[in-house]
Amino acid sequence: MKGVVLAGGSGSRLYPLTRITNKHLLPLYNKPMIFYPIETLVRAGITDIMVVTGGNNAGDFLRLLGNGRDFDLKHINYAYQDRAGGIAEALGLTENFVGDDQCVLVLGDNIVEADITPFVQNYEQQASGARILLKEIPEKEHLVHLGVPVLDGQRVVTIEEKPKDPQSPYAVTGIYMYDREVYEIVRTLRPSDRGELEITDVNNEYIRRGKMEYDVLPGFWGDAGESIDHYLNVFNYIAQHWPHEPQPEEIP
Repeated sequence: MKGVVLAGGSGSRLYPLTRITNKHLLPLYNKPMIFYPIETLVRAGITDIMVVTGGNNAGDFLRLLGNGRDFDLKHINYAYQDRAGGIAEALGLTENFVGDDQCVLVLGDNIVEADITPFVQNYEQQASGARILLKEIPEKEHLVHLGVPVLDGQRVVTIEEKPKDPQSPYAVTGIYMYDREVYEIVRTLRPSDRGELEITDVNNEYIRRGKMEYDVLPGFWGDAGESIDHYLNVFNYIAQHWPHEPQPEEIP
């Protein structure tokens, strides 16, 4: 099982915090944002990881992460997205890295409290196809800004992006699990009105083929890149509720 962390994008929704840096390098309490999705993968036993980034700050990821010593890794792979082509296009850059394996894709600004190991194990037992993780969002005013699944029992009927009238109380989180078929799907996509290849189109194609499953995340989930308000909410939740390692004493 391979792990992919997507850490590109302009971070325009967090401007001016991102005026001189990539949003995934911003701090969330006592760690850079990018640390959290990598830790999510490592905690699930996924240690073969590629980070996809882009823009003028791509070299900062190499300086920050190196070969992964902070995560007890021996090596981290890197890929560069040379334009804002969307999540699906960035995923396509990982094809040679993933090969014939399965992959777990985590968006670099998605912060997850739960251990996703049980969901990865569910996916490993799946014959083929894709698996997404959903999170219940009680506030309808929040759901209208997210990807929302239409469900029929345990079956995903479709995923609607930013629906005016959400058909379920769940949001599609930024954690996706795919087999090798995803790269063939990416090659068939056409750019959306935003000029990007959309990950929702990838997921809906898996649904059309009858190869999509899902689990529901417990605990906290936050998209720290959604807005400055959400960034601060995630920051504060981590500061107040997550266990933290003792900090080294101040060096005089």
